[in-house]
Parts: sequence; structure tokens; C-alpha cells
Amino acid sequence: MPRSLFDDQEPEPPRPSREETSKAAAPLAERMRPLTLSEVVGQEKVVGEGGFLRRAIAADRVPSLIFWGPPGTGKTTLARIIATETSSRFVPFSAVTSGIKEVKEVMAEAVRLRKAQGRRTLLFVDEIHRFNRAQQDAFLPYVESGDVVLVGATTENPSFELNGALLSRCRVVVLEPLRPEDLVGLMRRALADPERGLGASGVEADDDALEEMAQLASGDARRALSLLELAAADSEGGRIDAETVRRVSQRKVLLYDKSGEEHYNLISALHKSLRESDPDAAIYWLARMLAAGEDPLYVARRVVRFASEDVGLADPQALPQALAAWDAYHRLGSPEGELALAQAVLYLALAPKSVALYDGYKAARRTVEERPADPVPKAIRNAPTRLMKEVGYGSGYVYAPHTEEGVGGIDCLPESLQGTRFYEPKGEGFEAKLKERLERYRGLREKVKTSRPSQE
Repeated sequence: MPRSLFDDQEPEPPRPSREETSKAAAPLAERMRPLTLSEVVGQEKVVGEGGFLRRAIAADRVPSLIFWGPPGTGKTTLARIIATETSSRFVPFSAVTSGIKEVKEVMAEAVRLRKAQGRRTLLFVDEIHRFNRAQQDAFLPYVESGDVVLVGATTENPSFELNGALLSRCRVVVLEPLRPEDLVGLMRRALADPERGLGASGVEADDDALEEMAQLASGDARRALSLLELAAADSEGGRIDAETVRRVSQRKVLLYDKSGEEHYNLISALHKSLRESDPDAAIYWLARMLAAGEDPLYVARRVVRFASEDVGLADPQALPQALAAWDAYHRLGSPEGELALAQAVLYLALAPKSVALYDGYKAARRTVEERPADPVPKAIRNAPTRLMKEVGYGSGYVYAPHTEEGVGGIDCLPESLQGTRFYEPKGEGFEAKLKERLERYRGLREKVKTSRPSQE
């Protein structure tokens, strides 16, 4: 009898026994992987009493799901528990190594097995966001027919990474980073478990050491248990203290992907803290981004953008400060140059804010794009030749600095746009003076224009 595709893809059962797990030469994080819902730490809204997933598993009516959350929050674990505690057959599938051909083969085999055995297949697709649109479309008919329960896992926002047709047929389950107290409890369980954990070794840990490892793990259960395993191997006298943790940990690995959603979340947090004039929050988010590995020159560019967009002429020194910080970092690099970025961020946070410049430029651009190209008024056209002067180029032009009022009373906008106001200072910071100056010039211009004899 020929082997099926599932024979090739199922080298291990989805739920090894405790004895098999304890004997396996696997990392602590893998050995301590929860086998039942009762062992799952955190995610109470999903798997707690009355939680959606607990009720769906109890009724054996689990729909297709997308688990969305950061690393180490239980996406793969929950998929395996669903398969174990329902009548589904678990088939792992990698979006990294598989193409559309493999997708179709797995789907066809799932249909055959459902007809032959009456069992649905739970297809777990790790990193489902790596599938392109065509590959995602291949799932649709099988998810709709119920032959396959699709469980996808992703660290990226499904709204951006999955096509609408597939997303509408799946329920998105958001998994949150584990709280420090959850991670401490998980590590205590590992220290006490003699079969799957470190209980047989006799290793103990101080409370402050566990708390420090929980902080270092940034909500990631896998990382917390990996740190615990390293600390246990490095402990002196079978006791893990804070010094042990500092010795084995390099630096805090922050949740950050320079091309993913968290990248945009953090730069958004920096911008909005600056707009709120909150220097403490602004410098925190700056430090957070730089510690996580963000390109400091990217931050410098965004700071320069903020100086013009959100401060503008309310403080004309904002742009020079931002440019100086960019230049300083370019010359010094890290870590010295990071202080220049911090200086600019604090300056911008405390600067008066105005979007009058930004709004004015947007309005001018919109007018240019929506209207025909109106001719330049003849009075302000260049007139280098006699012919140009004879046809009226430069006619009526007055050199403003030579006048008593400082303005020539000339309409510089095209005739159809005369009287349009693009830039309106808001009266914040230095713009308060600019507002007064603008109103004075407008008034003088109108006065001169109406008092001058007609040039026609």
C-alpha cells in the first residue's frame, strides 16, 4: 500500500507522553511545553474559564484560526493542544519551506482522509504571513468545505499580511506577551518538575533572580525558560542568584522587527509623545528603539521631519537642532552620537507646536494638483528681452525694499487664486510674532494696492 503524504509529514505524534518528553534530549523550553489547556500560562481571555478557545475545544467545534502574537506566547502550543483534545489530525506545515504545489497536495490528502476516516485535518501553518496571495488562495475552498481546520501563526498584523478572503474565513485570536508574574510562575514550575523540568537537579533560584529573568524575557516564555536553563548550568552550588543571571544574559532582547508592525508602533509612539510635549515618554521611546537595534539615522530622519511638520515656524530653531543632531550622530556614531539624538528629541518635545507650515504646504500642493497651471502674473514675470517688456512682462513691478511701506502692493498669485490663504500661523511660540507680521504685511499690501494709480 503506497505511503500517503501524511505519512511523510507526521514523524512524531502531536502529544508525546510525559515519560517520552522527560527522556528526550530537548531544550527546557520544549520539555516544558504545555500538554493541556490547564498547563497554559497566561492568555486567560482565550483559554481561561469561559474563554472562547476552551469552549470551542470542549464542543469539538474549533473553527479555522489565526493566532497573532509575539514570539513565545503559545501559538504552536495551542495548535497542538487543539489537535490533541479534539478529533482532528495534526499536520505541521512551514510557510518558509513550502510552495503552492505542497499546499495543494496536503489539501487533496486531507479531503481523501476525511472521506475515508471522517476525521478533519488540523493544518498548522507557522509564519503564515510568509505565504504570498496565490498560496493563501489555495486554502480557501478546503477551509470553506470544512475538510481542513486551518490554524495559522503569525507575529505580523493579519490585516496587512493576509488576503481579505482568507482572513474573513478565520477567527483571529490575539495572544498577548506574558506578564512577568506569569513567567516567574512558569520558571518555578520548571524548577519543581522532576520529570520534564529541573526538579531532579536540585537547582534553586532566588526571587530577585527569577524576576530579573522575567524582565529580560520581554513576555516570551521560550526565552524565559532558555535563560533559566543557562543560569542553572552556570549556577554555583546549585543556586541561581541575580549575579548568575547577569553573567549568562547578554542584553535584553526587545520585541522589535525593523520591517514589521512593531517598528511602526514604536516610531508612532515617539512621534505622538513629541506632539504631546511629553519629554519623558519621548526619550523613553527613543531609548527603546535604539536599544532594540533600530538604525539611528532612520530616527534622525524622522526627527528632522517632525521638526518641520509638527513644530515648524513656532520655533525656527527646531529644524537646525534636528539637523545638528543628525550631523553629530553621523560624525560620532554610537554610543556618543545617541546623546545628540536625545538632545534633539527633548528640544522638540518642549518646543511650541504648530502644523500651520505643514497644512499650508499641503493646501498649496493640493491646489497645484487639482487646478490647471494658471499663468504667472505679468508683473512678476522675468523680462530679459525688449520683446518681453513690450508684451507686458514685468509691467507694474515695484521693488518692495525701496518703498516706504516695504511692500509693492502686487498680486503675486494667479488671478484665479487671488485672496487665497495657504499659510495661517496659529499664534504658538515664534509664530505669534509671524502672525502679527503677516497681518501687517497683508494690510500694507492692500493699502498700497488701492492707493496706487491704475497701471492700465
